[in-house]
Amino acid sequence: MMRCVSVLALLLALALPALGQPLDIVVLGDSNTWLGGDDCSKPRGWNTWFKEALQPASCRSYARSGATWTHTPATKRNLVQDIGVLGDDNVVYNQIERLKEAHEKGRQPAPQLIVVAAGTNDAWFAEKRPHAFDKTVAQAFTQQEGPAASKSVNEVLTLAEAVRYDCELLMEAFPDARLLLLTPLQSTAVTAELISRTGDIIEGCGRKMELAVIRMDHDGCVCATDERVKKRYTYDGTHTSEEGARRNGYLVAQRVREMMKTE
Repeated sequence: MMRCVSVLALLLALALPALGQPLDIVVLGDSNTWLGGDDCSKPRGWNTWFKEALQPASCRSYARSGATWTHTPATKRNLVQDIGVLGDDNVVYNQIERLKEAHEKGRQPAPQLIVVAAGTNDAWFAEKRPHAFDKTVAQAFTQQEGPAASKSVNEVLTLAEAVRYDCELLMEAFPDARLLLLTPLQSTAVTAELISRTGDIIEGCGRKMELAVIRMDHDGCVCATDERVKKRYTYDGTHTSEEGARRNGYLVAQRVREMMKTE
């Protein structure tokens, strides 16, 4: 329990200083981000507290419950689906496509920061994404030209390729934006081994592309062992309670401040 609390208890007690220039921020991800709502205002989503801490110029979520990084052979561009469960088109790629369309139509400012928090469902529903772990990070980066330039979306079936694919799409569409990847939180529904394996791949891809990564399974407040005994930072072992969302949101905000200070 103390591992989960130590840093975040301090963050909760501190008033975070303002960033020099308010940022336009976009968040993508799965249910733990979707819980905050598209406008990042609902207290069970980490992004709500992240927004409160940073006071950005704008903060918009394109996250959807059930989303995965990985695709299937049936995945296609789909701007309207909102099913809230695992699905061929419920992937981060389509959140990116919605973001791009919103920007092109003037509904979304060009973001200076894009945070992607996904991977839980890739680990949780591995039987529905049977090729997710077929390639290592090294194998996904063997070619200088990435999958975003050489493959159709329905050919990108592994987690490592999907992370590279999506990040390359974001970097092409928003070249001035900083990207931050959050690995999955610990969960009572998924083995620690699978969560760690998923996090290792996301972190490895981030390092290859020189992107910032936060290992939420290491640094986030959710400890699966503790949640099995008594729910505190989640309400079901996977999805954050208001307290868990607050602590994680403040953690991510603090890391963003540190990241921006290095520029």
